[in-house]
Amino acid sequence: MALSEFSLIERYFSRLTGHRDDVTLGIGDDCALLQCPPGKEIAVSMDTLVEGVHFFADVSPEALGFKSLAVNLSDLASMGAEPAWFTLALTLPDSDDNWLQGFASGLARAAAEHNIQLVGGDTTRGPRTISIQVHGLVEQGHALRRDAAKVGDKIYVTGSLGDAGAALKQRLENWTPPELNAQDRQYLQERLEYPAPRNHLINIIGQYVNAAIDISDGLLADLGHILERSGKGAEIQTALLPLSPSLKKLPAELARELALTAGDDYELCFTVPAGLAPALEQDCKLVTCIGEITDTNSLILKDQSGKDITLNAKQGYDHFSA
Repeated sequence: MALSEFSLIERYFSRLTGHRDDVTLGIGDDCALLQCPPGKEIAVSMDTLVEGVHFFADVSPEALGFKSLAVNLSDLASMGAEPAWFTLALTLPDSDDNWLQGFASGLARAAAEHNIQLVGGDTTRGPRTISIQVHGLVEQGHALRRDAAKVGDKIYVTGSLGDAGAALKQRLENWTPPELNAQDRQYLQERLEYPAPRNHLINIIGQYVNAAIDISDGLLADLGHILERSGKGAEIQTALLPLSPSLKKLPAELARELALTAGDDYELCFTVPAGLAPALEQDCKLVTCIGEITDTNSLILKDQSGKDITLNAKQGYDHFSA
């Protein structure tokens, strides 16, 4: 027997996450009641994932639950905000028990890792679509923004780039590169399905950052947003791009293209005053300097010998492209 909307919420989501002291009233009423501590601002972000557009129909529901929240947590990380609360709007073709159990399990895992509480939402029938809105807390006047890059800033990224893009290429193009073994392919798939938002790094790197963004649509596309908002240019040394051991097995030009243009990494890209760069690198070993902010109003790519590079590939994901 199909569950009613309220039975579905009660069974799978009403006690999904732990309780935060700043939640006066959570799931079960017309609105949640939330307390913003003195001296804090609320950072709000929202993402929608649509089956067949943002995820495959046969993806593990547990992985989908985890990723649905993780991609939003990454937005909070890029703003320097501590995760606090989230809401969930879930559209489903039916109330499949196995799917819901898996989805709720993955969602709960991501929430527990980042101490964020589910405080409300909605469910309805239709094509499978997941919309999550997250709320985070940041000290007043200390949010990290896209519009604060300065000429001479060093450009950094966290983690490694291009892994999720390689996994997506394997799936979309039925591509099985001979350079990669089964372990490599599994690693890349996990990077696509279980992104690691870098919220835990904010307390370390936040003190050094001028401008920041998360890498969801590809490094070039997302760095481009910083440059546009800041009115600056950049020079990227492509030989410095951080690549995983698996991605390094691919032909160098392909690995570089994936690192520059592929989406779904959910790493951070940020700028740091040159004088603070040594201290940052001492404090955090998960960051790599890949270039510098310039006053040219253009984004220039350099190879190992210092020559300019021109990419033929599309420079990032566009939500409204064909």
